[in-house]
Amino acid sequence: MKTHEKTRQLVRKAYGEVAQKSVSCCSGSSCCGGSAPDATGKKGLSGEMKAMKKALKHTAASEGEMGLSCGNPVAFSKIKKGMTVLDLGSGAGKDVFIAAPLAGAKGKVIGVDMTPEMLKLAKANLVKFTKRTGLANVEFRKGVIEKLPVKNAEADLIISNCVINLSPDKPAVFREAFRALKPGGFIVVSDIVLNRELPPALKKHAGLYAACVAGALQRRDYLGAIKAAGFTGIKLLSDNTYRSEGSCSDPITSKASKALDGAAASITVYARKAK
Repeated sequence: MKTHEKTRQLVRKAYGEVAQKSVSCCSGSSCCGGSAPDATGKKGLSGEMKAMKKALKHTAASEGEMGLSCGNPVAFSKIKKGMTVLDLGSGAGKDVFIAAPLAGAKGKVIGVDMTPEMLKLAKANLVKFTKRTGLANVEFRKGVIEKLPVKNAEADLIISNCVINLSPDKPAVFREAFRALKPGGFIVVSDIVLNRELPPALKKHAGLYAACVAGALQRRDYLGAIKAAGFTGIKLLSDNTYRSEGSCSDPITSKASKALDGAAASITVYARKAK
């Protein structure tokens, strides 16, 4: 559809510019709202952020870090040696490079992204990663997440970090994820969902769409799309509500911080494909 391609062009342009500058849209914090209160509503390091620190400590991954994430799906994934992991919207490769040592030399991690500039940056980061770790288990493929460049039942695990909300057809993404998973495989995705409807002006705000918010689904619709794709055992692993004080220095979200306060949340979801 023309509307879908227009949305992809918007996202591709926004993230292509980020890749060329090699800086985050939020000065090292999340592009989707910065640090948020934890699931209990208390400020400070959330359980998800603590998990992220632990994962980074064990993998020592630094390649691909651009501050563009809204969660840490790898920390919740319990990746085992020999697994094939697929990262939807892999960007500069941050989560791919964290997952690769966990999957080990007999495993494989595949990153899929549609933005040429991000893929170029990811492949440059891959050279550093390979030199640092000696691992040769990472591959980046060009493609859209609504039509993944992978075989049926190729992956044991699918992860994604603040990307599915950018898709113009989110149900199609989950159907493709279901196709790409082996029976018994599972997804762990971090994303932005809406707790309430956004004002019409913000829904049409191109910059806010690129900042992960304007294109987000209502929470019930997002979880419903996962169920409709065939997944079972759906559960929330983390749930952090956006607060205006967490908008950091991002010029896009800071302008709409009052309207966004409490309207959006960063969640991490688990779901599995039955055997």
